[in-house]
Amino acid sequence: MSGHSKWANIKHRKAAQDAKRGNLFQKLVRAIIIAAKEGGGDPGMNMRLKTAIERAKAVSVPADNITRAIKRGTGELGDVTYDELTYEAYGPSGIAVLVNVLTDNRNRTTPEIRALLARNGGQMGESGSVAWMFDRKGVIEVKGKGLDEDALMACGLDAGMTDMEAMDDGEGFTLYCEPADLDTLQKALEDAKYVVDNAEVSMIAKTPVEVSDVEGARKAMKLIDALEEHDDVQNVYSNFEVSDEIASQLD
Repeated sequence: MSGHSKWANIKHRKAAQDAKRGNLFQKLVRAIIIAAKEGGGDPGMNMRLKTAIERAKAVSVPADNITRAIKRGTGELGDVTYDELTYEAYGPSGIAVLVNVLTDNRNRTTPEIRALLARNGGQMGESGSVAWMFDRKGVIEVKGKGLDEDALMACGLDAGMTDMEAMDDGEGFTLYCEPADLDTLQKALEDAKYVVDNAEVSMIAKTPVEVSDVEGARKAMKLIDALEEHDDVQNVYSNFEVSDEIASQLD
């Protein structure tokens, strides 16, 4: 199985930034809308919706907001329609970037994303130019200290897990699977009484690109930060990676 989870580090950093920016509620509500639109409004039958609701509740999104988001997704309110789009781009030092957005006006969002890229040393790529560098995987975080790794691995493998790695903080594991197996794996873990802290489909870089100089890493990080700060952006994925030494200088 793999080593430390770079994916988890990036995800946690993004979550902290979202909360600091104050637009986390909006992003979580949109995620609920899309989940309900794609899989229906019953969280018991729609694991993506269930996860989105749990995330929203974890940061105290009001219950009324969650209910309205579900109804908007199922068409009961019918006031706004969101499109889910993915932009492919290149950034400083040749890094590859995927930008996932939810927008009610793609004619507004596309030029705004293009401008953010241009201002921060990046450029929009053609469809297919970057996506091939990533694998679409189900990712589940199981939290808890002193977990029996062998028992967790056995449970995961029986339910479709393809890989597992320890979190850097030593307080759990990240499990990977094919997207189609995400719901099955999550249910198996919850039935076995493991604490599933997060479950989602993510884009994992096949071959990370290590940026070995501080200035180049800073420019790449600045681009990713700028993209994540856009209201319509839900997720930014990149093959950008730095050593612990470079990371400490960025911090």
